[in-house]
Amino acid sequence: MIRWYLLALVGCLLTPLALLQAEDWPQFRGINGDGISLEKNLPSEWGAEVDGKQQNVAWKLEIAGKGWSSPSYSRGKVYLTTAAPKEGAEPDSNDLSLRALCIDAKSGKVVWDHEIFVQDGKTSPKIHNKNSHASPTPLVDSNRLFVHFGHQGTACLDLEGKVLWSTRELSYAPVHGNGCSPILVDGGLIFSCDGGKTPFVAALEADTGKVKWKFNRTGESGKKFAFCTPTVISVNGKQQIVSVGAGVVNSLDPATGESIWHVKHEGYSVIPKPIFGHGLVYISTSYDSAQVMAIRPDGTGDVTDTHVEWTLKKGAPHTPSLLLLGNDLYMVADKGVATCVNALTGETYWQERIGGNYSSSLLYADDKIYIQSEEGKALVLKPGTTFEKPIETGFNGERTLASYGAGDGALFIRTEKNLYRVQK
Repeated sequence: MIRWYLLALVGCLLTPLALLQAEDWPQFRGINGDGISLEKNLPSEWGAEVDGKQQNVAWKLEIAGKGWSSPSYSRGKVYLTTAAPKEGAEPDSNDLSLRALCIDAKSGKVVWDHEIFVQDGKTSPKIHNKNSHASPTPLVDSNRLFVHFGHQGTACLDLEGKVLWSTRELSYAPVHGNGCSPILVDGGLIFSCDGGKTPFVAALEADTGKVKWKFNRTGESGKKFAFCTPTVISVNGKQQIVSVGAGVVNSLDPATGESIWHVKHEGYSVIPKPIFGHGLVYISTSYDSAQVMAIRPDGTGDVTDTHVEWTLKKGAPHTPSLLLLGNDLYMVADKGVATCVNALTGETYWQERIGGNYSSSLLYADDKIYIQSEEGKALVLKPGTTFEKPIETGFNGERTLASYGAGDGALFIRTEKNLYRVQK
């Protein structure tokens, strides 16, 4: 697997997140947004009681409130968001303090914990029972932290926790709450706003928070909402933003938001983040009937009938993002079916029921694939075109919907109540 570490390292050197170290995990799904970490010597088991202590747990920190944002890591610090009860609020009022936290990665001590926005419980929309009011993952860029709360607002902080700017201009009516994490491309903070009506993709100026552009998404799906984090790719030397919404995949110019190409599909409530390799974009269309699609991104206009290389329905996930390792594409369906296919053809190598329910995206590190169940159980799988029974481990009984973070020789795992540092 050395070849893949080198390829990942090259990607790190090309990343638009300036000045970050190669082992950082500064955004959703890591430095390249693909779920691949360069970390080595990571544990295959953790959480079990051994001599009165939890195996391979360096520290455990209780997090106030509720949030399913995944941990980001950069230069010795872990960043999270949470939605905690507002001080003085009546019980069950849903008046919430939307907060950003910085945690020392070595000690597990909170460095700072600041309120960014206040949610008025009387006007806040209802959310899905698998969502939170703090679900998008923070993004770290050299000396800034970007936190996004979907329809509730977006803010930029310095790494000491001072708010540099905040905006609630891009308000929209969500369905089931927020979920899309932002990406940073050439000075633009880009995210989707796929609510119940008039869905759009937007870019804010990273330095000011002002709206840089908006792309109004059009699709034929009767249900307009989605939660998909965009992906930046490079095709023939030019960057594209790939954003999957209800009924359509859009490729946009990151400088202007203008459409490059689009592919129609029949899904909605799309969650998995696209990934890119072998000149193909891989997506899953989520609900009602998920379908994995491999798309050539070198066209213009409507390329639905010309640029879809292959599709796969059996085993396609509604929620967890895919993982591409070499020619092998891995996926886990929400109801506990793991699959490995040929990334070039869609041919299935193996498909196995692994049990449990899954929302967390896959992570690859140290020649292991880490899979996190909603019930807290983790599976550690050996990559390959022949299935080997995975190691079962984790914090059984602690609900877990967030994806892994990695860095500093450790995994960072968020459960419903706690954040853990797991290491040998």
